[in-house]
Amino acid sequence: MRIEWLNQENMASLGAQAPAAGVSRRGFMKAGAVAGGGLVLGFFLPGAGRLANAQQPAKVYEPNAFLRIAPDNTVTVQVNRIEIGQGVQTSLPMLIAEELDADWSNMVGALAPAGDQYKDPIFGIQITGGSGSIAHSYIQYREIGAKARAMLIAAAAEQWEVPADQVKTSKGTLTGPAGQKSTYGAMADAAMKQPVPASVKLKDPKDFTIIGKPVKRLDATAKSSGKQQFGIDFKAPDSRVAVVARPPVFGAKVAKFDASKAKAIKGVIEVLQVPTDRGGSGVVVVADGYWPAKMGREALVIDWDTSGVEKVSSDKQLAEFKALALKPGTPVRKADTSKLAGAAKKISAVYEFPYLAHAPMEPLNCVVDLRADGCTVWAGTQFQTFDHGAIAATAGLKPDQVVLNTMTAGGGFGRRAVPSSDYLVEAVNVAKAWRAAGKTEPVKVMWSREDDIKGGYYRPSHVHRADIGFDAKGGIVAWDHVIVGQSIITGTPFEAVMIKDGVDSTMVEGMGEPYEVPLNLSAHAVKANVPVLWWRSVGSTHTAYVMETLIDEAAHAAKMDPVAYRKKLMGEKGKRHLAALELAVAKSGYGKKALPKGQAWGVAVHEAFGTVVAYVVVASLNKDGTPRLNKVTAGVHCNTAVNPLTIEAQIQGAALMGLGMTLPGAAVTIKDGVVEQQNFSDYTVARMTDMPAIDVHIVPSNDPPTGIGEPGLPPLAPAFANALFKLTGKRLRKLPFDLSAAKAKA
Repeated sequence: MRIEWLNQENMASLGAQAPAAGVSRRGFMKAGAVAGGGLVLGFFLPGAGRLANAQQPAKVYEPNAFLRIAPDNTVTVQVNRIEIGQGVQTSLPMLIAEELDADWSNMVGALAPAGDQYKDPIFGIQITGGSGSIAHSYIQYREIGAKARAMLIAAAAEQWEVPADQVKTSKGTLTGPAGQKSTYGAMADAAMKQPVPASVKLKDPKDFTIIGKPVKRLDATAKSSGKQQFGIDFKAPDSRVAVVARPPVFGAKVAKFDASKAKAIKGVIEVLQVPTDRGGSGVVVVADGYWPAKMGREALVIDWDTSGVEKVSSDKQLAEFKALALKPGTPVRKADTSKLAGAAKKISAVYEFPYLAHAPMEPLNCVVDLRADGCTVWAGTQFQTFDHGAIAATAGLKPDQVVLNTMTAGGGFGRRAVPSSDYLVEAVNVAKAWRAAGKTEPVKVMWSREDDIKGGYYRPSHVHRADIGFDAKGGIVAWDHVIVGQSIITGTPFEAVMIKDGVDSTMVEGMGEPYEVPLNLSAHAVKANVPVLWWRSVGSTHTAYVMETLIDEAAHAAKMDPVAYRKKLMGEKGKRHLAALELAVAKSGYGKKALPKGQAWGVAVHEAFGTVVAYVVVASLNKDGTPRLNKVTAGVHCNTAVNPLTIEAQIQGAALMGLGMTLPGAAVTIKDGVVEQQNFSDYTVARMTDMPAIDVHIVPSNDPPTGIGEPGLPPLAPAFANALFKLTGKRLRKLPFDLSAAKAKA
């Protein structure tokens, strides 16, 4: 059973209507003219969206511009997401440029601030997550471009006194039947006066000139030259820098502190007690720069009150999870398990997955300018809607008194999409304490790498227990499966639609698919004093690993080729899986090309967020016995490939992150409530030296695009593990890999 988080059924359960593919005349509006003139279009999609209150009528907002054509022919597109490296600042403008017939060299992508008009048309909130940026805005942004083009044509037809169907457009230029010619920029003011068409016909994919073509990133030059401003680079005028000493145990409080040594450091201005996440408290040091603030924090003497908060230890938790996995959990999918007892052969397996930190290259940061009559915030956030509301509530302001500016971020992987808005709420509390101390300057709250690793909101730890029975011919006759872990959804605004019959749907997503197997699945959701959150590809980070290594093990038990075995088990719903797998196999040379001695093939395929990724990998062992991933060939089925270059980059980046899960040290461990890791010296992430050659191949399709930011991660680790089994004979049931007892087979 494939469980999509926030799917159509979830939305229906809220009583909300799914937005139509098109944008209605009533919902599509022109914004007022802006300085410099030009054509400015904005829109509002009627319908509540997936998280809206269906009891309230749809509102009509004064929209900010999504599209502005300036007199110099520059086309600026407001991107309703955050750019965290995934390429939306290029791919979304591509959609508008395609239907607008714009000159791509004149396109500019700008990040939109928090605003109702920028909400995801499917989720109903402004969000970058769920690999939904292109998938959800594919029609939305194309229609904006098409309607702007229609208005330009109408203006030209009126001026030139010719039928509209005789006006042609190409690369930002309008031409008439008698040789009339105008740039979009010159016609933009007149176009602004035209009515917005009620509907437009979008291009047939065969006529695309931009969509589907490999387009270089609009922000590539700025990023490669060091000119790109990230959130951590931003400085508001006269701002001060703040760093927070947070409790070592989640939710603990300050008993008392001595700030005398901190205040003696040159540059330190104030030392204040502030609320922190999960009901805790901490101490903030505010200074005229990051270094004195950091040194001031190190000079603090703090006594922490850890009474009353649970102190988790990883080893104890693992033992409890394993014991719980022996018992049936809350049912998710039911199947007959009676044939296990008499099975001709059995596989019994227990899998262990640790907590994982997101570890984006840019740690969290936020600039807050809090005033009596308003608040302006600059932050790289994936959850503008939630964060805007949380900022207003924390500051004690009305929502319309808050401006949340979206900053480019150096990675996120889910950490900047926290429903509790932890780091932004903390930053506003710092600003409140700062103002209470009589200060008025903006404050820039910065997290160090150590703060990031130890600061919580991890991918949850999990244990899987599987018992699979086979008949004499190797066919699967019964499969009993239990998953134990923390819920990332409980207690969040998503709980009402993503907790299914008591089970967090993200915990079990992808289990069993796309294979026709008699899977009996249940789950235990355990509470623990460790903040947890989605991590790139969410539940598929562990479910794909378990499924694809067990399917491989089943193929071995049936004495079948693992590719052939997978194809045999794929039912009707596995057509896209089959296409991706066959493409990867064909391009890799699997089954046709002999590998050098000491190398082995590994295969895995998985669907996440509507996209199927199949990997065929080649692995080997180094002289010291450590594993090495030599080559990866990807087959990707994401329907329409808007920008193949972006897809290639996302698959390669996700694959490297998936590889990182397997490396020794890629785990967050906790002892007596305290996280033991603190930096890249003791928390492993994949590095350039780990990067294998990765070839990416895309299954051709004209169907609406599916997500691409996350699906490349899940199948990498199991494909690698399956190759290592062929080299060592050892099934790896724990991440990160432990090959200490394994040796290469002769």
